[in-house]
Amino acid sequence: MRKGFTSFCREGVIGFFNAVTDKPYIIDKSRGWGIHYGFLNSFYPEPKVICMVRDLRGIYASMEKNFRKNQHMDSGIVNHAALTGTTTEKRIDLWAAGQPVGLAIERLSQIFKEGVNKKMLFVKYEELAQNPEKEMTRIYEYLGVPHFVHDFNNIQQITQEDDSVYGIYGDHTIRQKLESLPKDFNEVLGSAACNWIKTNYKWFYDEFKYY
Repeated sequence: MRKGFTSFCREGVIGFFNAVTDKPYIIDKSRGWGIHYGFLNSFYPEPKVICMVRDLRGIYASMEKNFRKNQHMDSGIVNHAALTGTTTEKRIDLWAAGQPVGLAIERLSQIFKEGVNKKMLFVKYEELAQNPEKEMTRIYEYLGVPHFVHDFNNIQQITQEDDSVYGIYGDHTIRQKLESLPKDFNEVLGSAACNWIKTNYKWFYDEFKYY
């Protein structure tokens, strides 16, 4: 039965993508593949999993900026009567304990505990923005596919996401030019919150060499 089930899973994945595209390479975008690497490997041996990481202070600052510019909408996390989600620090606590940030970081921590990280390729957002050619070369080499020459000043958006399902945090609009965003997390979150993030996620900052 196990052999039959794993064969079913493999043929289901292949059959799905063969039915929706004729492209030679497929990348399935999901935060879950890393934590489910063992299951995936049972029917699709030695899968390639790429994970992009970013300074967590930048991630929380991005969430906070989206909250502040969309206060005309119900974020679902603020309750003034119960004093929940009413400050930047409290919102960080909520994001850290739920989806998408908290779950993603928890899974990433477990990936390192199990040693799955050794089979994955990690790309730092900051390095991709600063030196995209170098990072894309790493990606192509990891995937074992021919290198493509990109124009990082003229990036075309060829896929569309339904951002309405993500509430105030949904924004999959691709910028035409790849460039670094300003490091404004201290101004957005405050130094105390930034220090809390670095202390609470020390393993992450040590592992990915963020300072």
